[in-house]
Amino acid sequence: MSIRNPIRPLLFAAALALPSFSFAVATPGEPAPSFSEIDAAGNMHSLADYKGEWLVLEWFNKDCPYVRKHYGSGNMQALQKKYTEQDVNWLTVISSAKGKQGYLEPTEAITEASSHTLNASAAFLLDPDGNMGRDYGAKTTPHMFVINPEGKIVYAGAIDDNDSANPAVIPDSHNYLVAALDSAMAGQPVAAPATRAYGCSVKY
Repeated sequence: MSIRNPIRPLLFAAALALPSFSFAVATPGEPAPSFSEIDAAGNMHSLADYKGEWLVLEWFNKDCPYVRKHYGSGNMQALQKKYTEQDVNWLTVISSAKGKQGYLEPTEAITEASSHTLNASAAFLLDPDGNMGRDYGAKTTPHMFVINPEGKIVYAGAIDDNDSANPAVIPDSHNYLVAALDSAMAGQPVAAPATRAYGCSVKY
């Protein structure tokens, strides 16, 4: 006769209640997965387009409280502006499937980009089939990746070290993305090339 472990359901329920964490499939030190996706304005973007240039990829869901934390405070837009002014390309990706939370039609995405004062290099990249997101192992919104001019991943993970959805914690948080970009662009090793991403699950 099997004996049911009463602890196991409790542990499973507790795990569901926690913020979503994951390690990226795109591995620091390895070539970035190729992609070809159309943005909300109808323009195609491929990894090959950014050969020889720095590129940041950011996963987005307008309804996620963790995304609202960084956009409502202006933190994400400020980072986009800071680095695009340093000739870093920044693409914000929506991998929500049609009918799922965060999905946007192209016209809706353009409106959303305007309302969020998006400072990325293009209107949102739309990945409704989830191919790009799955290839990168994007599990959360936000989930951040940095690709160097040689086409290799130099950072994958969280934007910072505080998984609270409260924007008040941002000034006292250690920003992993900033640290990675500043170090890598200066030719220095990235101290934390992979971290656990936190946020809402990507709605594939």
